[in-house]
Amino acid sequence: MAKNLSFSYSKMGMYKECPQKYKFRYVHMLPEQPKYYFAFGSALHEVMEYIYNPKNQVFPTVEQALAFFKTHWDSTSFDQKGYASMEKEAAGFEEGQRILRAYYGKHANTFTHPLSVEMKSTLETDGLSLISILDRIDYLGEGRVKILDYKTGKTVQREPDQLLMYQKVAENSPLIRQLVQAADPDVKEIRVEKLSFYHLPSLTELSFERGSDKEMYEFWQKVLGVAGEIRSGKFDPTPEENKCRWCDYRNICPVFTGKEYDGPSGWGAKIPNVPPPTKNPFATPSAAPAPAPAAVPAAKTDGEILSEKIDRLGALQAEEQRLRGEIIALMNKHGYQRHFGAHYRAELSTQNKLVFADKDKTVALLRKLGLLPRTLVPTQSTVAALLADPSVPEDAKAQLRALATSVPHSGLELSQAE
Repeated sequence: MAKNLSFSYSKMGMYKECPQKYKFRYVHMLPEQPKYYFAFGSALHEVMEYIYNPKNQVFPTVEQALAFFKTHWDSTSFDQKGYASMEKEAAGFEEGQRILRAYYGKHANTFTHPLSVEMKSTLETDGLSLISILDRIDYLGEGRVKILDYKTGKTVQREPDQLLMYQKVAENSPLIRQLVQAADPDVKEIRVEKLSFYHLPSLTELSFERGSDKEMYEFWQKVLGVAGEIRSGKFDPTPEENKCRWCDYRNICPVFTGKEYDGPSGWGAKIPNVPPPTKNPFATPSAAPAPAPAAVPAAKTDGEILSEKIDRLGALQAEEQRLRGEIIALMNKHGYQRHFGAHYRAELSTQNKLVFADKDKTVALLRKLGLLPRTLVPTQSTVAALLADPSVPEDAKAQLRALATSVPHSGLELSQAE
């Protein structure tokens, strides 16, 4: 007997977005990169489950809810959350606290226990294992229930497929029927009376009527159609420039690489860290004739190769100094002591730097002290280095320091983020 296909609203949505993306995620089982909005939403969902847990006879105070939120937030690392910087992560945490305080201010006096929270239900039907996590189920009496789903994004709008999926699961799940019958033993059938999205950032609830029989039939035919295409192995990509730009799998996708992915698969695998492909399928094709093949250049001598590498190193050093200066200026402008990139951490260090402004007096003193030959070229750094040289007498160092001015200097330490 064939095994039922594991299916959910999110899987259906990803397949409709791009079958190739579905294949990377659920066939090759390569997890997507962490997304900050998932981490933010997960933390708030955890708190709402904590607040409304039917097992708790007393609802937690706002202080307890805030403490629970912080514990959950701190349980995942910066990298796991997916924020672009420590400042944005801190802003996300503050926004979560603001939402919880506002939520208590609006609803604390009317808290009531729901039938269930964060209920995971698996419905075996039509060759599918239909998996849904229902944020909250409220019992309205006489077998009628209300399904409420929390939203934490910037906006919220009606998503018919998600609502109809909830209705299908709630009205046919044996587990949900058992929950309702435990509260009301005479109930024979479950009916979803209301479907609601609650937008936590704006404290706004949007409610929708149950799907009609016609809507449910058309929706289910669509579900079975998608499931059939997955079973038959139809994973052709559906590229669009804006959609592909933000896809985690772009660098290994056949649309860009020109070949099927044959790298590691399985839950232990990660998206391979490969350079971006040079092929751009969205580039406008040129009507110009193909250029004639270029002549093969003569082999370079070792001397020419060495000269090129020296010039390249010099250019990279100049670029590094320019980038350091720009990074330091931006961090100073915003008062940042530490800032994160995707892979590296930059941290400012402030120290006093000695500046020898009068070059002639400095050279004359070095000549008098017999130290001029030891500097090779008397630059700011070579003269300052004499002050750290243990072989230079202390009285000579004191005379050099008298010529120098101490100026605050911002240094930049760059290290790989953990």
